[in-house]
Amino acid sequence: MDLKKTDGEFIGRFNYFAYKEVVEEEGQQLDETTRYMVILAALAGCQGIEEYKLVLKEALERGFNPVMAKEIVYQAVAYLGIGRVRPFLDATNEVFQVCGIMLPLEGQAVTTLDDRLEKGVQLQSEIFGEHMKEAWKAGHINRWLAANCFGDYYTRKGMSLAQREIVTFCYLMAQGGCEPQLTAHAAGNINLGNDKEFLIRVVSQCLPYIGYPRSLNAIACVNKAEENVQKQK
Repeated sequence: MDLKKTDGEFIGRFNYFAYKEVVEEEGQQLDETTRYMVILAALAGCQGIEEYKLVLKEALERGFNPVMAKEIVYQAVAYLGIGRVRPFLDATNEVFQVCGIMLPLEGQAVTTLDDRLEKGVQLQSEIFGEHMKEAWKAGHINRWLAANCFGDYYTRKGMSLAQREIVTFCYLMAQGGCEPQLTAHAAGNINLGNDKEFLIRVVSQCLPYIGYPRSLNAIACVNKAEENVQKQK
């Protein structure tokens, strides 16, 4: 349905805010690829599937990498669960078809079932610190986290480690109720060079899609993470 016809007054003001005011805010801008990347991840996090399809189509038409788009969806399974991500995988495939993108895309996996745990632990320690080299031994969930979340997803090609950590930040920010994990991953981002100012720019660009409460909560988590990182130095 064309909202310009049914809800013209509303959509006119929303479009001005989301596509002009927010995008052009001095000191809060992101390059186009990063902006689409974080918005798509946030829309998956908040389950905004209809808006996701609109943004994905626009992004692809403007040259956004289809591999990156798929990687955002795949990695979301570790943080949102397949129950919430399956509709986004189907929607992504549908948009790809509309845009003439042939499926399947080239595989991006680089680990095997034999080395996924080892390589996952290695990435965990790179992001969060040397103490993570032993964290996987705390129980089977911790082992799965290292082998599956990090070994199966974070090791894949298609996005850099810093990009993967920022999309994780966006999943957690957008779904809400994950503030301890959001604070931890904000610190992980800072450790990888995605500093506090960058994270606030990310929150700013996602705000029209996730709303003010979750955005303000995210900024509080970023501030707390910055304090924690500084204390550890």
